[in-house]
Amino acid sequence: MAYVLEMITAVHTLIYVDDAERARTFFRDVLEWPSIDAGHGWLIFKTGPSELGVHPTDPAYSEHHQIALMCDDIHATVESLRQRGVEFTRDIRDDGFGLTTELVVPGGGELMLYEPRHPTAFDIG
Repeated sequence: MAYVLEMITAVHTLIYVDDAERARTFFRDVLEWPSIDAGHGWLIFKTGPSELGVHPTDPAYSEHHQIALMCDDIHATVESLRQRGVEFTRDIRDDGFGLTTELVVPGGGELMLYEPRHPTAFDIG
């Protein structure tokens, strides 16, 4: 039996930013993500393994979608990123599902960075 997952080849994540050049420079030069130029400076970044969580809406948040970057050791990752000039908008905290913080994407708002404390799906076969 073929699963639909076999037909889906990847997840293409989009973030909308006020300053695309600054944000692309951040992902390319600071996070050092490999990329391809799809033409005219439109960089598409390799983001590595991914997973998708589906949560009920929460009246405390207006967003219906969120992107979170995952790491194995949040304290070491934050320190390394700070040394590269990355700004964080809050300290690391325990949110139950993991340790979290928010990093600034220049020209593009914030992304959650977290060390999960739950089983992950990105590496299952």
